[in-house]
Amino acid sequence: MKKLIALLLIAAMLICFAGCGSKNETSNGGKEAKTTFVMGIDPEYPPFSSMAEDGTYTGFDVEVCQAVCKKLGWEFKVFGVNWDQKLIQLDAKECDCIWSGMTILDSMKEKGYVISEPYYDNTQVLLVKEDSGFAKSDDLKGKKVAVQMGTSGEALLGGDLKDLADSFGKVVTCDSFLKCFTELDAGNADAVFVDKPVAENYAANNKGYNIIDEDLGAEQYGIAFRSGDEELCKKVQGAIDQLIEDGTYAKIADKYPDIKNNLLLINK
Repeated sequence: MKKLIALLLIAAMLICFAGCGSKNETSNGGKEAKTTFVMGIDPEYPPFSSMAEDGTYTGFDVEVCQAVCKKLGWEFKVFGVNWDQKLIQLDAKECDCIWSGMTILDSMKEKGYVISEPYYDNTQVLLVKEDSGFAKSDDLKGKKVAVQMGTSGEALLGGDLKDLADSFGKVVTCDSFLKCFTELDAGNADAVFVDKPVAENYAANNKGYNIIDEDLGAEQYGIAFRSGDEELCKKVQGAIDQLIEDGTYAKIADKYPDIKNNLLLINK
């Protein structure tokens, strides 16, 4: 009887294992499962990445990534990161890359992150209310300036532009650019230290704001991948190169005239 029970248990296990294998093989019609690529973005960073009114994601970076996934036959997904925690979330594999107007920093390379070719030239500016009377950065001595946490702008104010930061009365940190703009609108900040294309986009879509005509920090945007993901980076970069060759990249850029002239890959 014990032998019979043992044989029955073994048979049941074999059936179970066979069933599992069959499910994996026949899933997706017997074809290999489609690769899913998860793009990590700041969902409040127009014109590069943002959420539209219908709940879908849009922006230059988003459209390029969608085209890359189509070119490679991958399923495209978006993950909205907390920008201040973006590299932690990347390391935790909540997304496959950070691709959202991300500044290329030497500190990231030193930590082993794999970075794509730079694709955009950026500078930092100060956004103020048009009736504020502020015309240059010196006018903001003793004033409150808002900046998004985890951005190159915050890093600059703590590093190369520390003298400028020290001249401000206070640096107010927020977890998104939209909150920075809200602080400015509410009078809790006198200016926002922000990436130039974001400032231009906001000023173009909201009346009553000016950009102080000073470029306060030159930098370039790239795509960040985890350490060891060189091959993934090469695949994405290769697909981008194909999009440039077939004209798709330029067509996407035409939708975003405010940033087109600073796109490195079509203005070589």
